[in-house]
Amino acid sequence: MGHREDLLEGAKRCLLEKGFLRTTARDIVKESGTNLASIGYHYGSKDALLVQAYISLIEGVGERFDPGLDGEMTQPPGSLERFQEVWAGIIRTVPESRATWLLSFELMFQNDRLEEVRKLLAEAQREGRAGLVPLFNGVPESDLDEETVDSEGRLYQTLLNGLMVQWLFDPGTATTAEQLTEGLRRVIREAARG
Repeated sequence: MGHREDLLEGAKRCLLEKGFLRTTARDIVKESGTNLASIGYHYGSKDALLVQAYISLIEGVGERFDPGLDGEMTQPPGSLERFQEVWAGIIRTVPESRATWLLSFELMFQNDRLEEVRKLLAEAQREGRAGLVPLFNGVPESDLDEETVDSEGRLYQTLLNGLMVQWLFDPGTATTAEQLTEGLRRVIREAARG
């Protein structure tokens, strides 16, 4: 690996161990075996590097959401059964990705103090929404229109963030995929009556 990749990998390890606010440029350099000048040269700033490392961590978690990666996606796109299947796959990733989700919430609560970071992460939000939609509707990300990403993507992203809060706070009482699906089923049934 080159310095750019070494820095990114070192920054990811630092984030998972120390979090965003406690990670220093020297920590990253020590962990990556590079030098301080490399951070500025390759990423512009320590915060920009940490944002890229965080995004890489989140993308890694997101790649494990898809139960179809192992040929397990069995339910038709757009169905309640698919909805439940996807959420069950997402929930299965929580134990192995706990540190990354905790990091996400650290960043949310430091938003006002980290203006540069907030701007970079806001840009990444759309990509996150676009990545969630295909899991549920089966349409490739490249074929999604802006309206779908902006509506369905926001719904799934909101559900995901709320679900992660529950699973991080108390896994024993957190909402299951079955409960989430039953809730949606009831909402649909009530909407059809009205």
